[in-house]
Amino acid sequence: LPVLLNVAQLIGWTTFELVIMRDGTRAIGQHTFGLKLDGNLGLLITTLCWGGLLTALMAGSMLTLVRRFVASYGLPLVIASLVWLTWQFAGKLNAGGLAAFWARPGNGSMGMLSALDLVIAMPVSWLPLVADYARHGRSGKSALGGTWLGYTVANVWCYALGVLVASVANPGDDMVGTLLLAQGGLIALSLILIDEIDNAYGDVYSGSVSAHSLKPSWSIRRWSLLLALLCTALALVLPMHSLEPFLLTLSSVFVPLYGVILGRLGFRGRLEGVLSPRKIDVTAAVLWLAGIATYQAAAAWAPQWGSALPTLVLTFALAWLTRPKQV
Repeated sequence: LPVLLNVAQLIGWTTFELVIMRDGTRAIGQHTFGLKLDGNLGLLITTLCWGGLLTALMAGSMLTLVRRFVASYGLPLVIASLVWLTWQFAGKLNAGGLAAFWARPGNGSMGMLSALDLVIAMPVSWLPLVADYARHGRSGKSALGGTWLGYTVANVWCYALGVLVASVANPGDDMVGTLLLAQGGLIALSLILIDEIDNAYGDVYSGSVSAHSLKPSWSIRRWSLLLALLCTALALVLPMHSLEPFLLTLSSVFVPLYGVILGRLGFRGRLEGVLSPRKIDVTAAVLWLAGIATYQAAAAWAPQWGSALPTLVLTFALAWLTRPKQV
């Protein structure tokens, strides 16, 4: 079940990223070059272009793309674009007065802990992908350090940049249009869109690895091509602009799962003799499902207390108390 859910969430993420790349391309074409891409034909052309590129990349080598393109060119260019956008919007914020920014009230639609649930949901949904790429690391230490640094810096930085952009944008303005209005925003946004394709690639690749474990007779490449085509088709028909329910649903599944995993396997010197030869640990599975129910119940009946942290603490504690003794 967790594998199936991971495949489903990666299909959702890839579809969403194709929609983001499509909408960004349409905005650039309209704002900068005066192209009329707001109709159905523009939607079809831009979606098929990005979907076709993704499908073509899936036919190549993952290591070649990640190590040669992403590490050597893609990542440095994206970091440079983030630095530039941060500088631009921090300057705009400073020009408007930092005191006004800190004194700006919220609209009261969401409490702090509920907002924290959203912040937690994003990195939590990406954690299942770690093993698919960490296994290609040169050492366990470097893989751990790179994963921790990448997740921490990227999430903190991009969330902070999002706050900056939202704080200086005019009411009703869309995010892409606001980015384009920044000095050098066209170049920075274009670089981010180009790099976004490797995120979609990573989702499809990881989804293919998971799907391959369910049906090994199909190669990872075959699964990759199938999922890329499926996500392209879904991007043409599904409304993918409301991300909040999707993120919270993912979080309700993966937060208790990690709580159970950490409670059962965390803080042990060795795992030999701990893992059961049984295919399913019934107690752990029940705790996970109970954690999902707890998350959803907290969100519905006690949103002021948040859902992610109470669920994580509860599942971790119960998994710790019921974990088998080490032989």
